[in-house]
Amino acid sequence: MSDALLQVENLERHFEGLKAVDGISFTVAPGEVVSIIGPNGSGKTTTLNLVTGTIRAHGGSIVLDGTRIDRVDSARIAEHGIARTFQNGRVFATLSVADNIEVGMHSTLRANRPFRELSNFFLLRWIPLLGELFIAIIGTPASRREDKQIKNAVETEIHRFEARLGPRRDDPAYSLSYANRRRTEIARALALKPKLLVLDEPTAGMNQSETAEVLEQLLELKAEGQAILLVEHKLDLVMIVSDRVIVMDGGRIIAEGRPEDVRHDPSVIEAYIGRRRTVGGGDEE
Repeated sequence: MSDALLQVENLERHFEGLKAVDGISFTVAPGEVVSIIGPNGSGKTTTLNLVTGTIRAHGGSIVLDGTRIDRVDSARIAEHGIARTFQNGRVFATLSVADNIEVGMHSTLRANRPFRELSNFFLLRWIPLLGELFIAIIGTPASRREDKQIKNAVETEIHRFEARLGPRRDDPAYSLSYANRRRTEIARALALKPKLLVLDEPTAGMNQSETAEVLEQLLELKAEGQAILLVEHKLDLVMIVSDRVIVMDGGRIIAEGRPEDVRHDPSVIEAYIGRRRTVGGGDEE
């Protein structure tokens, strides 16, 4: 698809002979929410790790907004416009909520990261580091303007989770509940203003009420036109928020389509549930 925001073609990754991802292809369009589901070990998180550069592919290609990204590291991929959260949650425990969110904007900085293009060259990386140190100590009019923009962006993301994160904005992340740490991680990813937001089980460990809150926030992001690639085990959430659902099993895509079509696909039911049962619903008649 020429108009795809993300285009994955024949993607492969193996671990000691095991094909965790076995030649899969899919797309995500601008503003589209695409979910990947499947049984444990089906290759869902490995796919996200490949798309975000956490690990390298052994074959295939990944193109974001016309730029091939499977040959660059995760920092460059973030600069190209992909932000993610992780299945087990990752925040900086001793930093405040606001500082955690600010960290997410590092790859977007210009005035505070002079000579940033040189960081791609190993022997020249000391130059941008010295530049950043100089800006941190002395500052420039441009860096001070950028600092104001950063603070405004942090406040915007805290406001998105105002009821939960607003009162805790200056508290260290280690003092937060598990659900609020997950919200902080999502806010940090959104601070990047990504072209594509990649979420790996954002409601893992949350109760029904907390999950409902996250669903509402995902629907708000969808309404704003945010493209999302989602892995999530809570199928009711997947069926509500997704435009398309991709089903994986054994490292391959076994079905793809609209949520209402996928949940009744016999091959999906067999692979995902193991017996005749609608995915995310009751027993079939």
